[in-house]
Amino acid sequence: MEEKYMLRALQLAEIGRGQVSPNPMVGCIIVHNDKIIGEGWHQKYGSWHAEVNAVNSVKDLSKLSASTVYVTLEPCSHFGKTPPCADLLVKHQVKKVIICNDDPFPLVAGKGIAKLKNAGIEVVQGLLAEKGSALNARFFTYVEKQRPYVILKWAETADGFIAGENYAPVKITNALSHTVAHKWRSEEDAIMVGTNTARYDNPKLNVREWQGAKNPIRIIVDRKLQLSPSLNLFDNTQDTWILNEQTDKTEDKNTYIKVAFGESFIENTLQELYKRKIQSVYVEGGTTLLQSFIEANLFDEIRVFRSPKQLYQGIAAPVIPKNVDIAEKQNLLGDELTIYKHR
Repeated sequence: MEEKYMLRALQLAEIGRGQVSPNPMVGCIIVHNDKIIGEGWHQKYGSWHAEVNAVNSVKDLSKLSASTVYVTLEPCSHFGKTPPCADLLVKHQVKKVIICNDDPFPLVAGKGIAKLKNAGIEVVQGLLAEKGSALNARFFTYVEKQRPYVILKWAETADGFIAGENYAPVKITNALSHTVAHKWRSEEDAIMVGTNTARYDNPKLNVREWQGAKNPIRIIVDRKLQLSPSLNLFDNTQDTWILNEQTDKTEDKNTYIKVAFGESFIENTLQELYKRKIQSVYVEGGTTLLQSFIEANLFDEIRVFRSPKQLYQGIAAPVIPKNVDIAEKQNLLGDELTIYKHR
């Protein structure tokens, strides 16, 4: 029975994907006499947390003292954008709090649990913790590894190419795969491409195929600042960061960020993104950039669309590393999607 309620809390938390970063996704259920009397989730960064929304949805607050709260992450104990959620639960003297994951964020990290216990509230930890960790993999990676969660994505033909000769753009995947990729873009803080992709593909890197979602921050590698300002990426329609080795400056929505290149370029880039509170980055290529992340062993997922089309010659796709496991595989109207997770 308890797992059923926590699964519902996790389901609610998922609704906040793409809206709450750099905060974690959190869902909360309040149960009285085996009946859900309150539900809530963290809906947007800076707005009320899941526990507040759940308590506010309860019609009869007198029932809270005899209720069990299921929450996917340890209630916060500090004043941030909003007051501490642990204090709210203590105020209403809820009977019991069941937590999926402890919060590793230093300002919380056990302090919320301690507040609840010190107030005489029973606390149970670790219910469906593995599912909670998967849900908030980006948040946990950001806090514990002090870098963004990295997703590498590309589309390749049946014979292993991602572009034609001399970087000629080629439509590889079908419309469904294209839409799925745009949905993914909307779920991450930033999207990153290399110089050749920017120059030859002239992408927009927005989410036009996934209506109503926010665009990620565009990140472009342009070491020598040689890309044409007429490219779509410099159209000032969304925040764009240009990684280079020459200057730090901002022009409209374009921010130029000076980064040390060379062997440690990937590490330096991720550290810079971490400092700028980028919790996740979705790397779309091309092969040189994607392979650099793989060789640096700095990635968390690899998502590959394989089309039945053949090119016979062109730019070869990156090489899947050995330290991954297949987490998901499905057919999208003929395109084969494989998602790999870092082992």
